[in-house]
Amino acid sequence: MNSRFVPDAARIAPLPRTPSAAVVTASYAPDFERCRLLCETMDRHLTGFARHYILVEHRDLALFRQLEGSRRTIVDERDLLPRWLWVFDDPLSLFRRRVWLSFRTQPLRGWHVQQLRRIAIAAHAGEDVLVFCDSDVAFLKPFDTGAFWRDGKARLFRRDGVLANDGHDEHRIWSRNAASALGIDLVKGSTHDYISTLIAWRRETVNAMCKRIEKVHGRDWVSVVGSARKFSECMLYGRYVDDVLDGAGHFHDSAEFCRVHWNGEALSDEEFCRFVDAMAPEQVAIGMQSFIGTDVGRIRRLIGLD
Repeated sequence: MNSRFVPDAARIAPLPRTPSAAVVTASYAPDFERCRLLCETMDRHLTGFARHYILVEHRDLALFRQLEGSRRTIVDERDLLPRWLWVFDDPLSLFRRRVWLSFRTQPLRGWHVQQLRRIAIAAHAGEDVLVFCDSDVAFLKPFDTGAFWRDGKARLFRRDGVLANDGHDEHRIWSRNAASALGIDLVKGSTHDYISTLIAWRRETVNAMCKRIEKVHGRDWVSVVGSARKFSECMLYGRYVDDVLDGAGHFHDSAEFCRVHWNGEALSDEEFCRFVDAMAPEQVAIGMQSFIGTDVGRIRRLIGLD
C-alpha cells in the first residue's frame, strides 16, 4: 500500500447506531416495466430505507417520473456526470443503441454509464448507506435494509478466491483495471469477486474512493474509470475497501440476497416456479436478466401481482 494513502483508513468512522439508507437503481427506457415491477415489490416488502433513487438518461426522465413518489426520486444523469460526456444514437448499431463519447474516455455503452451513475450518486445523496438493486429484480419476501450494517460497519459482499478458478477471465480484467484506477500495485493481485445485485456501499467511502482516484491520476475520476472500457463498479469499490482501507468500516459476507437467472433461455412457467422454490433461506428477491427476454407480464402473474 502506498503510505501516502494510509490516512484513508483512519478517517473511516463507525456508522450511526441507525444509519440512513437509500436504494439506488440505474435503469433505462427498455427496462421501464421491469423497474415498475421492482418499485411495486419494494413498496410491498422492503423496509428500513429512506429513499429510492432511480438514475436514468435525460431523455428517459419523463417516462420514469411516473414512478416518482414521496420516497422515490428520479435522477437525471446530467446532474451526476460531467457535461463533457455526450450521448448519441449510435450509427454503427443502425441507431438502435446509444453511445457516450468524449475526448477523455473510451466510447461508452449504456451499461458503462449506468455504473458511473451508481458511483456518482454518492456525491449527491445524503444517506449513510447506498443499497444497489438492479431494475430487473423483484422482491418476493419481507426484507429490511438493516441487514446491511452491523456494529457500526457496512456489509461488503465478497466471494473469496473465486477468481483463482477457471472461467473468470473478464472478472480478472475488471479487478486489474480497478487496481490500476486506484493506484494499487498491479503485482498485488486479488482473487475476490464483489459483483452481485442487492449489495451495499458506505456513501462516504465511495466519495473517498473517487478522491483517491483523482489524487493518484491528477484528473477527475470519471475520465480515469472511463478510459478503460472493461471496468466494474463493484470491483472498484471492493478493491478500494480491501486493498486501500484494509476492510475498515466493513464486514464481509458471501450470502446473496437475490437469486438471479443470469443467462440462458427465458424460463417456462414450470421452470420459473422451480427457480423460486430453490431460493435459499436468506434470499428475498429474484432477478431475471432483462436481455434474456422473460416477459414482465408473466413474471407479474407468477409472483401473484396480477
